[in-house]
Amino acid sequence: MIPVSHGACAVARNCELHSHGGKDWAGETLFVRPAYCTSPWLPRRERGRLASNRAVFRQLRIAVPFSHLVDLMDPNHLQELIDLEESYWWHVAKRQLVMSLLEQHVPLPARVVEGGIGSARNLVEFQRRGYQVAGFDLMEESVAHAKSRGIEDVCVHDLQQPWPLDREPFDAVVMLDVIEHVEDPVKVLSHAARVLTPSGVIIVTVPAYPCLYSEWDKRLGHYRRYTRKMLRDNAEQAGLTVNWMQHWNAFSLPPALVVRGYQRLFPRDRSAEFPRVRPWLNQTLLGLAGMERWCMKKGAVRFGLSLAGVLGK
Repeated sequence: MIPVSHGACAVARNCELHSHGGKDWAGETLFVRPAYCTSPWLPRRERGRLASNRAVFRQLRIAVPFSHLVDLMDPNHLQELIDLEESYWWHVAKRQLVMSLLEQHVPLPARVVEGGIGSARNLVEFQRRGYQVAGFDLMEESVAHAKSRGIEDVCVHDLQQPWPLDREPFDAVVMLDVIEHVEDPVKVLSHAARVLTPSGVIIVTVPAYPCLYSEWDKRLGHYRRYTRKMLRDNAEQAGLTVNWMQHWNAFSLPPALVVRGYQRLFPRDRSAEFPRVRPWLNQTLLGLAGMERWCMKKGAVRFGLSLAGVLGK
């Protein structure tokens, strides 16, 4: 095992986060197997061995404090979000779903805070629709990018730590595909609940079906995928009630089952990038997502690759 300093953590790009001792990300240490690592932070001898011996390369382990997880996040993934969130069907469809939930459960005027702002595209849309917005993220790059887009009330903050209370309470907290990335989602939901008004809500989305958990999830830093019961249990343990919950992205479930099955039969190193689609297919998928949102209003969506929930105090 090679110990890595805080500064060196930032060079462990494109890495796979995985379990140690039978428990995912146990304690305060992460164990990271780089997919490609020719970093000058590694000893020259180790770089040479990794370049010449793939077997040794695959066995490398780097111990990293959990508090420095942010340094392991590939900046290319943030750039990918910036590039794709404007038009890529999955991001657009999720944003449209969340906007419909906000309009239904959080009428204007209202204050909304997002935990895990990513490229800040959601905050830009919330603000454009008339909401007063704020946000937190672990990545300094995300916060800087948000400010460059005109979102001033954003700061670097670990959602697993108590959220700042030196401000007016919020009418809604939005966390989209966030709580599957943390070891203790109940703690995060509890912190979120403390910054809400008495009638405030938390809007969450999470990946569904633990049976689909795969190397792709590991590369994205997921601890888990969710069932309805798991999300409900997390909410109740945090002192929250489930006001509304449904699956979404049903039309992606059949191809996902096929792809995950193939990957298990023929495992190999794969990136965690979003699959590119042609413009005509992108528009088709957006149309299907719109039809699905209409069905969701009727309570008719019983399955889907993700879960969305509205949690109340």
